[in-house]
Amino acid sequence: MQCYRDLVNYLSSGMILAGLWHLYYHKKVQRAYGRYLGFSPQIRTVPARLGWFLLELPSLLIPLLLMLTSHKPSTMGKHLLLGTFCIHYFQRTFVYSLLTRGKPSPVVVMASGTVFCSVNGFLQGHYLLHCAKFDDAWSADYRCLLLFCVGMAINIHSDYILRNLRKKGEIVYRIPTGGFFEYVSGANFLGEIVEWFGYAIATWSYPGIAFAVYSLCFIGPRAFYHHRFYREKFKDYPNLRKALFPFIC
Repeated sequence: MQCYRDLVNYLSSGMILAGLWHLYYHKKVQRAYGRYLGFSPQIRTVPARLGWFLLELPSLLIPLLLMLTSHKPSTMGKHLLLGTFCIHYFQRTFVYSLLTRGKPSPVVVMASGTVFCSVNGFLQGHYLLHCAKFDDAWSADYRCLLLFCVGMAINIHSDYILRNLRKKGEIVYRIPTGGFFEYVSGANFLGEIVEWFGYAIATWSYPGIAFAVYSLCFIGPRAFYHHRFYREKFKDYPNLRKALFPFIC
């Protein structure tokens, strides 16, 4: 497959604009899912585990299909970088989605997320396999993947803490503690943002940067809404804990 560079640039630009639009639109109103989903019989939902599985799957499946159908020789750098992308979504598809205890997800949220993951899976896979240029001795950016790994570790550990805050069947909310939750209310979001900026630096690509910016704009505001939720609900919530970035905000 040839490199469709114009398509790559259009999709990357559209992703950045979509992220900025989401940041502007949701600066006052949080998107209705999870704890912010009010009860309404008119809202169609799917079970949380099924919803997350279907939403995340395209980001894993599409790059793997592109990798299997690619006839161009690929360097170790390309496979390593695309592999990190797939590792994240393997964890989200087959581990996180099967362990989550979240509330049912609105069908419209799941569908829009699935479309985004399909587009992004194609964008990252196509760029790395057919557009990116790495020589056979590529190694200068291996160390940048450490940032990705640190972010993924924070994300997985934070999800573990949240998952074990309450017993099965409980619907109460408790203050998360331990790990980066000692510093920020949105430790899981911080971890994922660090992941994708590490990926963007390692790939040093427009699609990678676009995805990192989109992630920051999309899940960053959710950390601030969580922070406000905790401070309003718990009078003893730690005063020094920030919303998303330790010691900053």
